[in-house]
Amino acid sequence: MMAARSLRFRMMTLFCGVVGVLLAGSYLGFYELVRHQVHQQLDRQLVEASEPLIADLETDRDLGDVRQLNLPNQFFEVVRPSGQVLARSANLTSQPLDSGPFQPGLTQPVFRTLRGGDGRRLRLALIPFRRGAEGLALAVAVPTRASDRVLATLRSMGFLILPLSLLVTAMVSGWYVGKSLAPVAALTERVAETTERLTGGDSGDLWRPLPVPAPLDELGRLAGAFNRLFEKIHSVVGQMRQFVSDAAHELRTPLSILQGETELVLSEARGPEEYRKALEVIEEELKKLNRIVESLFTLAIADAGQLRLAREPLYLNEVLEEACSMATPLARAKGIVIERGLQQEVAGWGDEIALRQIFFIFLDNAVKYSPASSHIRVRLTASDATAQAEFEDEGIGIAAEHLPHIFERFYRVAQVENNDTRSGGLGLAIAQALARAHGGHVQCRSQRGVGSVFMVSLPLGPNFTKP
Repeated sequence: MMAARSLRFRMMTLFCGVVGVLLAGSYLGFYELVRHQVHQQLDRQLVEASEPLIADLETDRDLGDVRQLNLPNQFFEVVRPSGQVLARSANLTSQPLDSGPFQPGLTQPVFRTLRGGDGRRLRLALIPFRRGAEGLALAVAVPTRASDRVLATLRSMGFLILPLSLLVTAMVSGWYVGKSLAPVAALTERVAETTERLTGGDSGDLWRPLPVPAPLDELGRLAGAFNRLFEKIHSVVGQMRQFVSDAAHELRTPLSILQGETELVLSEARGPEEYRKALEVIEEELKKLNRIVESLFTLAIADAGQLRLAREPLYLNEVLEEACSMATPLARAKGIVIERGLQQEVAGWGDEIALRQIFFIFLDNAVKYSPASSHIRVRLTASDATAQAEFEDEGIGIAAEHLPHIFERFYRVAQVENNDTRSGGLGLAIAQALARAHGGHVQCRSQRGVGSVFMVSLPLGPNFTKP
């Protein structure tokens, strides 16, 4: 079991497996090539054996010559397209070839492998010729015993050579992998000793750096890589814990509402109107849950580096105009006016759906946190290599101490007026991830009680950074 779990065993097994597949593939390819050549050689022999007889049949209408043939290991039949035998050689009197019908108008030889009446395998060629106005075929067959013996010998050699090759490969790879992994094994022992020594300490001790006696050699670089990995893991684990806590907090509210509405509906019989209202509440909360889950999925893909964006030419001003049109009903419900400064055409490259999502996130935030009857100003400018979209609102603004954190997931901004908190959700984090995937970035400047300006900078060239 220990050997089966060791890296040495797995590497040796992988190496032997790859070599075995290559050897088997090479042998099968070689075997198929030899088999093809053997069959081609037999087919050439059949055609050569038939040439003088066909020349005679095409000039002499008598089939007696075929009936008199009695060559060892060569069999002949003259057949019609329907399969009817007109004449066969003397050595086929008791065991016909049963060559079968063929396509009328046949112009090229047809080759088949069949089994004769005595159980022997035969290679047969149907060679068309014309006897007067009638199209016939000469069936010529020879036993394949010699070629089958050659192929059987080749198969036996393969079954012997392949296991021996794998055995030698396993021995060589085991020795080489063991020697190569010796320094890694030594470092593993030191890591295990350090882990055992720190088991009783606090969590901070678990991230104590490994000693690096020789930082310039392979072991030193490996130890340094372990230290950087430990530091990164410590940071990522903390972020994951906070993220899970925040996600659970965000999901708790809609789930509590769903549970409460469901329990209320099931507690006693109610009228259709009450059921309808309850279902409307449930639908709204399910939409919230769906948005949260989709956002989490988008961020997970972005974190994994698997976010796939299209690279297509487009006009950024048109994409931004579409996002403004999507946000207009939301703004109109609060009496907010979206002022557009999109007269300039800005050509660029990118994923139209992703860019529209970025712009809509900032517009939706501006509408959400702006007072009624205010204005939102949208501007688009371009330089030689960069386009910048700005979203300016007259909302509540963001305090300076919160600005560095607003693009963090579920970051909660304290409200001074009511001593409450509001979650930043996932929208800004998604916008930042999509902008970075396009090779751009997002910035914000804000002042409490005055408003905020979010700026999205995007490269205009086609070579944006792909995730």
